[in-house]
Amino acid sequence: MQAAHQIVGNQGYLLGVDKEPIAELPFDNINTLEADISDGKTLSSILSFGQSKYDVVLSDVAPNVSGVWEVDHARQIELARCALRIACSVLRPSGNFLVKVFQGSEINDFRDEMKSHFRVLRIVKPPASRAESAELYFLGLDFLDSVESTADYLV
Repeated sequence: MQAAHQIVGNQGYLLGVDKEPIAELPFDNINTLEADISDGKTLSSILSFGQSKYDVVLSDVAPNVSGVWEVDHARQIELARCALRIACSVLRPSGNFLVKVFQGSEINDFRDEMKSHFRVLRIVKPPASRAESAELYFLGLDFLDSVESTADYLV
């Protein structure tokens, strides 16, 4: 939230959503919501803040890891799907979405889901991410408000 605030300054609006309490930040244009994105009621809670559409949705969600990679991967992809559903409900046309994913057997299906909602899809591995880490980020650019032709993708 602090990094996003550095980008939007006092001109933009930020809403942070987390299962755990978020430390209050000293800015008038930031609100926080303690909620689980996998709970169907969370979307209506997000919408209750009065902001109708957002320019960007950032999702860095991850499950509590069990140590069983297949289980952890499946849980993380399901959280990414929850974040995508929320993004598709709150993004303005041509908005952008960044979501963390773990590499594994379900990543290609999720990539295809993302492609159906954004004109451009990029796969990003930040320099700060350890080389051995299985985490990647999918960056969806130019949200297609109603699913349009998806022929113009970059991957």
